[in-house]
Amino acid sequence: MYLDFDYIIIGCGLAGIVMAEQISRKLNKKVLIIEKRNHIGGNCYDYYDENGILVHKYGPHIFHTNYKEVFDYLSNYTNWHIYQFQARTVIDGKMTNLPFNLNTMESLFDKGLYERLSAKLIQKYGYDSVVPILKLRNEDDTELKWLADYIYEKVYLNYMKKQWEVKPEELDASVSERVPIYVSRDNRYFKDKYQAMPKAGYTEMFKKMLDNQNIKVMLNTNAFDLIKVDKENKNIKFLGKDFKGKVIYTGQIDELFDCVHGELPYRSLRFEFENHNKEYFQEAAMVSYPNNYDFTRITETKHMTGQKAYTTTIIYEYPQKFEKNVSGKDVPYYPIPNSDNRELYKEYKKHSEQYENLLLTGRLAEYLYFNMDQMIKSTLEKFNDLNKGEV
Repeated sequence: MYLDFDYIIIGCGLAGIVMAEQISRKLNKKVLIIEKRNHIGGNCYDYYDENGILVHKYGPHIFHTNYKEVFDYLSNYTNWHIYQFQARTVIDGKMTNLPFNLNTMESLFDKGLYERLSAKLIQKYGYDSVVPILKLRNEDDTELKWLADYIYEKVYLNYMKKQWEVKPEELDASVSERVPIYVSRDNRYFKDKYQAMPKAGYTEMFKKMLDNQNIKVMLNTNAFDLIKVDKENKNIKFLGKDFKGKVIYTGQIDELFDCVHGELPYRSLRFEFENHNKEYFQEAAMVSYPNNYDFTRITETKHMTGQKAYTTTIIYEYPQKFEKNVSGKDVPYYPIPNSDNRELYKEYKKHSEQYENLLLTGRLAEYLYFNMDQMIKSTLEKFNDLNKGEV
């Protein structure tokens, strides 16, 4: 029964699900998805815990996008709980707004200092502008440079060290651009036009996306027990035979090729869940602790999902080194974006191009620090390219 497939997708996360949905619905082709975990959805998987609270098993996933086509696409499979994410951070023992904005400054600094700094920021960059923290550190103005150093030291440096085990300047600028200063009083973490959460949760949305007779999902299955890369003939074997269809791979690209060019580095995470017999534990969905404790943040999903209950579950998030053969540390969550790692990835990408029936998509396969909407958009575009070849 497993031989009669046109496509094999390795990984049932967001990228794999989107690709399977498109192939099965638009091409009417048969798809086999192979997933090593015991559930669909990848790191977006959510479920109701033993206390009846909808939680995100692998940390918070907040949907936001400016791509109308992505929002409309998902809207075919879910109703939405309209939600605009707000977060807090603890600086010198005081809880304040995150990202760092004019309200944050006003809560931390005396009136005179706040008024001078805010006036300079507005004059220099304009109200409602977004300034990357490393750009602000290059300012000539002594007070603005002091502000940049303050934010860098108090908000980002230790958080980044915990998250990545390197300083912010050792990563691609795209990482520091995720944590800028906002010259405004808008406390929303994201500014995208479309911000919402799947009303019944991500997992229920994914189930609907996979509800097609052309899709077969195999859980609890190591794809490499079924799939073999034939290095000599540059093709891919499935159950010992040359696979004539297309293989779509969403996992670690270095693992696919036995790390022949060396191991790509990743960061992993560990989560601890606690239930509390109160309606809410904290004032916002996420509170970060950049300078205290070993965890980076505490997430309370009830704020995001809109669920009403007299109990709540919180999630402590501990970054850790990825170690592929160590249980509990063997899940790669983040590629580590810097120039050396991108060059190593390019070697694997070039290597993969020798296999005509192989397509790479997703955060791990493309070694990119994708947001969810970016991944969906990219995967839809790859399907469109694939579709042109099918015509």
